[in-house]
Amino acid sequence: MAGNRRTTIVLTGLVVVAIAAVAAAALAHRPAIDRIARPDPKSFPAELVKKGEQLALIGDCAVCHTAASGRDYAGGVPLGTPFGTLFTTNITPDENTGIGSWSQPAFRRAMQEGTARDGSHLYPALPYEHYTHVADADLDAIYAFLMTRQPVEATAPANKLIPPLGFRPLLAGWKLLFLHGGPWQPDPSQSAEFNRGAYLAEGLGHCGSCHSPRNLLGGEVSGKAYAGGVAEGWVAPALNQDNPAARKWTADQIFSYLRTGLDINHSAAGGPMGPVVHGLAKVPEADVRAISIYVASLMQGGDKPDAPVPDRVAEAASSHPAGATLFAGACAGCHGAGAPMTTQGRPKLSLATPVNADDPRDAIQVVLQGLRPEKGKPGLYMPALGDAFTDAQVADLMGYVRARYSDKPAWTDLEPAVAKARKEGKS
Repeated sequence: MAGNRRTTIVLTGLVVVAIAAVAAAALAHRPAIDRIARPDPKSFPAELVKKGEQLALIGDCAVCHTAASGRDYAGGVPLGTPFGTLFTTNITPDENTGIGSWSQPAFRRAMQEGTARDGSHLYPALPYEHYTHVADADLDAIYAFLMTRQPVEATAPANKLIPPLGFRPLLAGWKLLFLHGGPWQPDPSQSAEFNRGAYLAEGLGHCGSCHSPRNLLGGEVSGKAYAGGVAEGWVAPALNQDNPAARKWTADQIFSYLRTGLDINHSAAGGPMGPVVHGLAKVPEADVRAISIYVASLMQGGDKPDAPVPDRVAEAASSHPAGATLFAGACAGCHGAGAPMTTQGRPKLSLATPVNADDPRDAIQVVLQGLRPEKGKPGLYMPALGDAFTDAQVADLMGYVRARYSDKPAWTDLEPAVAKARKEGKS
């Protein structure tokens, strides 16, 4: 009986593997969609183009598809991944190097299925596992917006991936494992505002793409949505009850943060969140408010103290004298007790999420890279100190800040963490 059972299990496993292989092979082949002549920009209603512009801002299209010194939406942005570097593609309406020859159905398929017009598979750096939730009408609006941009002839550099990951048919297997979404469904027990926020956050906003952990294959870990992740060398903190903020977030505070990049009770937006809030500052206020309500609902539960964390200046200076000296010279003018910055609507370090997080990476990156407002716009500024300080000095400074402004356990192995963060920040 036991031998028969083992045989049955083995045969069942072989059947499952065979079925998966056949399914992956079928998925690997995707037909091309015929080229079209580039649509006349005047063929798209102005109100549809405007709607598409706002949705593209929520989806961060320009953030990923506009290089630092490049033309808008012309691609070429390097995206570091555990598997190598991907370069984003040109999504201007150029017919040869962009998407000018793509029809609406081709664009929808790319966004929802991760398949290009020519049938090739797209890498999930394009978060199509989230865009599968986006309504066709909204994708059509984004298509209208992109097709009315200035065409730019630009070809992205070749991707630099670990072999054999450059072989795109392998992505069929990835999709078989992780692309399970479908049209988003509202929760009838919730308000229209909540459902609007959920639709935007789960779909175009793809918030979970950064704020959820990923497995060894790069897929979001099942059952761990919003449990925290890593993006571009920065920690994307948990957006559930395990959020590391020193104080609970309210919907109004989240709205302020998403709209302005700052909430005095928590922190300022840095790293990948900087461009996100720059975009959200330009979309309808009602949409940002809706997203805030939804995200606030995810954070319900968990205890947060009401009493402020005491300023342990003497204890921190005693245990981290080198860090105290560095802080006094480089940081105290803005962040020390009674400094103008602390009395002019800026969050105290004791409330800053990076200072209270278990992982020191974000606090380190803020010191190394600084904070900058959107080019040509007013906003928060902090100078980058990466070139001024060695890894050991940044580690000393971080040890002091953690000891002085947080009641959480001390960070360990800070110097290697600084070296790693510095490398990630330059990749």
